[in-house]
Amino acid sequence: MNKKIYKDKIVYLNESNSLVAEIDFPKTGVNEITITHTFVDSSLRGQGIAKKLIEEVISIARKEKYNIRATCSYAMRYFHDNSTDIYII
Repeated sequence: MNKKIYKDKIVYLNESNSLVAEIDFPKTGVNEITITHTFVDSSLRGQGIAKKLIEEVISIARKEKYNIRATCSYAMRYFHDNSTDIYII
């Protein structure tokens, strides 16, 4: 898989350059991003890809000193199960 990181999105592409996973996290405040969407293709489900995407966003948020909100149901569930000091309910 080929990973691409943009200012508000991380995507994984397969060998054919087709999207197989992504997470969107637009800036929604001065020091805040919101995880709005997480997608993992059915061929990759169960491999921890969505969790890895969330953890990459957490790493970016820590580096950039952002707090995180979530409207994506998967991200909300992740933060419910894995507390972190940068997540805002």
